[in-house]
Amino acid sequence: MLFRDSAAAVAAECHSGALFFRLTEQFVHVHGHKPGRSEVRSWERSIPVLASALNDAGLGRVEVLLEYGLPLNSKRADAVLAGVHPTTGLPSYVIVELKQWSSAEPDDDDPSLCRLDSYPRAVLNPIAQVRGYCEYLISFNGALAEHPERVNGAAYLHNATEFGVSGLFEAEQDQYGQLFVGARRGEFIDFLRSKLSPESGASAADELANGKVGPSRQLMAVAAQEVREREQFVLLDEQQIAYRTVLNAVRRAKRSDHKEVVIVTGGPGTGKSVIALSLLGELYRQGTTTLHATGSSSFTTTMRKVAGTRKREVQDLFKYFNSFMTAERNSLDVLICDEAHRIRETSANRYTPASNRTGKAQIEELIDVARVPVFLLDEHQVVRPGEMGTVAEIEAAAAKKGLHCRVVPLDSQFRCGGSDAYLRWVVRLLGLEPGGPVVWEPDDKMRLVIADSPQELESLLDGFRSDGYSARMSAGYCWKWTKKVPAGQALPADVVIGEWERPWNVFGDRSVAGAPPAALWATDPAGFGQVGCVYTAQGFEYDWSGVIIGPDLVWRGDRWVTDRTASRDPVFKKSTPDADVDRLIRNTYKVLLTRGMIGTVVYSTDTETRERLRTLAGATLSVAAV
Repeated sequence: MLFRDSAAAVAAECHSGALFFRLTEQFVHVHGHKPGRSEVRSWERSIPVLASALNDAGLGRVEVLLEYGLPLNSKRADAVLAGVHPTTGLPSYVIVELKQWSSAEPDDDDPSLCRLDSYPRAVLNPIAQVRGYCEYLISFNGALAEHPERVNGAAYLHNATEFGVSGLFEAEQDQYGQLFVGARRGEFIDFLRSKLSPESGASAADELANGKVGPSRQLMAVAAQEVREREQFVLLDEQQIAYRTVLNAVRRAKRSDHKEVVIVTGGPGTGKSVIALSLLGELYRQGTTTLHATGSSSFTTTMRKVAGTRKREVQDLFKYFNSFMTAERNSLDVLICDEAHRIRETSANRYTPASNRTGKAQIEELIDVARVPVFLLDEHQVVRPGEMGTVAEIEAAAAKKGLHCRVVPLDSQFRCGGSDAYLRWVVRLLGLEPGGPVVWEPDDKMRLVIADSPQELESLLDGFRSDGYSARMSAGYCWKWTKKVPAGQALPADVVIGEWERPWNVFGDRSVAGAPPAALWATDPAGFGQVGCVYTAQGFEYDWSGVIIGPDLVWRGDRWVTDRTASRDPVFKKSTPDADVDRLIRNTYKVLLTRGMIGTVVYSTDTETRERLRTLAGATLSVAAV
């Protein structure tokens, strides 16, 4: 959170003007950049209104937690009110979403969405937004998991009249999502009094702050139940908008026999695959003909294994992008294309029969096969030459066919413990955004360790595994890779750094000497001990990530230098331009450095690079502290 104090103290800080300077200062410390002017303006206009309502209700001793960060997530609730329930005498919490809107209308297709004149796209109804925050917080905070009745949610549109937002009340309201408007301020005050007493809320706030944060419900662990039974993920804000945008498109396609394309775009950990599985589960339950497809062998194989453990037909829901070369046009209601940045120019390869070589672009095949093709992608995770799944390419292919294309951007992220600051540090570190590297300032979401040797890196990760965490080692593709291992022999130790030797992960779809097949390296516990590459790590996450930066990317003087001669990646041909190799190598390390949910241990094979990393890691955890 950015600020915590009693309602009376918040009101005093608002009156003096000091609160907004303190919020800005703390925001910079937590996120690594200044808040936008619109965000500061919303603080200045909304927080005093909330503080005034609390004090007028006689609740000046209630604790107010401003900009409360949801665990393992970059989303923030505007305010969490902590206090004592007036009837039960037990801790009581109210999550408040504050809006400056004066008018808004429900979306024609879905009352859970709404439209404002100042926004080009539909946004989530505040009732649904605050409900999502309540449900998510209950799912991930141990203080609330056993006591969901202690949580209430309210959206307060303090500038609105009942007439201006009357349509929003069409959405269902419940304990976790209630709507109040400024024109009926008394109702909001009565609501606060019904949930909070005048007693001090300090102890309740302490209990919330000290609640054990549960680990992220990792995608693979719950995929089977997600697809077969009911939704296991709470989708928030833009995720919910993306989810509903697709469901509404499917409804329109069925109702009026038309076709449209949906693109969901976002960086690592914004929840694209969670949205994909939520959609697949819901559409599967509805009986809507739907398939999930990716360009990743590892991801597809893992989905088939985990989600189809007990039902063979579930495995058939997971396909590859090149599975639709000869498929009949519009033979599916929906095709969910996950990791769509892996789309290739064509589905054909040297093994493709001549009868299947249609000459069509892979994007066209994917669009043609379904009435609602859905593409979920991150343009900055392109790591191979020839990958071309971009928003512009898909929009152009849709336009060529005269199809309407809806784009939903995601900006919150769940990977790396929900740490925006860490992701920004990685992107700046690798020069993928302008401004140059910056010194890492530790936050309470992500841990960073710089190791002095590969032995130390592995030892640290092994220690974390002993404590019950998942961990993997990965590296840049800088060592030869023995692809064929004779039966009965152990994996050869191809990755050699001084006296430290370890094998790459298994190449292929069979286990070797107890090591899992390539597609299961990231999820099978037996994957520890082998070094993964970007192609087996991409799309997955684990608690602790160990990353070995090889000689293909070194720091020299004041900049990074890529050495294509140090790369053993066979996808780089002589014809691949140096600029493309440079970009793809940097993208590779971005992928590897953003797999960890709790922390990352980094080692570079180059002495000068290690020294630079230590400098940029700033006040990072020492090995002794870990």
